[in-house]
Amino acid sequence: MSQDLWTAVDHYIAGHLIPADPPLEAALRANEAANLPSIDVAPNQGKLLYLLARMQGAKRILEIGTLGGYSTIWLAKALPPDGRIVTLEVNPKHAAVASANLSAAGFGSEVDLRIGPALESLAKIEAENAGPFDFIFIDADKPNNTAYLHWALRFSRAGTVIVADNVVRDGGVIDPRSNDPSVQGSRQLFEALAAEGRFEATALQTVGQKGYDGFVLARVK
Repeated sequence: MSQDLWTAVDHYIAGHLIPADPPLEAALRANEAANLPSIDVAPNQGKLLYLLARMQGAKRILEIGTLGGYSTIWLAKALPPDGRIVTLEVNPKHAAVASANLSAAGFGSEVDLRIGPALESLAKIEAENAGPFDFIFIDADKPNNTAYLHWALRFSRAGTVIVADNVVRDGGVIDPRSNDPSVQGSRQLFEALAAEGRFEATALQTVGQKGYDGFVLARVK
């Protein structure tokens, strides 16, 4: 098995199941032109987020980690007309690119893009009594995964769906001696999920154009 094969299969899936979407494709081009890190979800992963949010019937979505807004657009597409998404981004440059991408995609009014460290933004959201959310996507700095999970639980109701991305780390998640803070953040996330009785959860390993990784899928009881 190889990265080339994984990528080819991703393209095969997208070619059959994900129709061309000019705003999404334009967002990826804009992200590349702005030299943003190439860490957006793959198109088939974005479609999965969209489908999960649609299946959930989500009207209020929280996204922790915006980058250039590619996944935000996918999630915004899943919203009903009266839906709302709050998305958090620490980097002002990334947020500016995301804001332009969201406006170009026609989602300027549905999206509340907040700039600053996510833990500070989450505390402000709590002070505003802005929850609960129906669907929460965690895809920010991995060392803070457990803190984000605890905040997600505070913003949840019974039935809220939580997805956390990039939790397998090329298999590094099983190495307790890893010096990688992102690996340790993923391990701590699994430990927190196992210890917290209010979740029912699983995780899936993934391969594709983004390499070998995986995501957590959890539901609040």
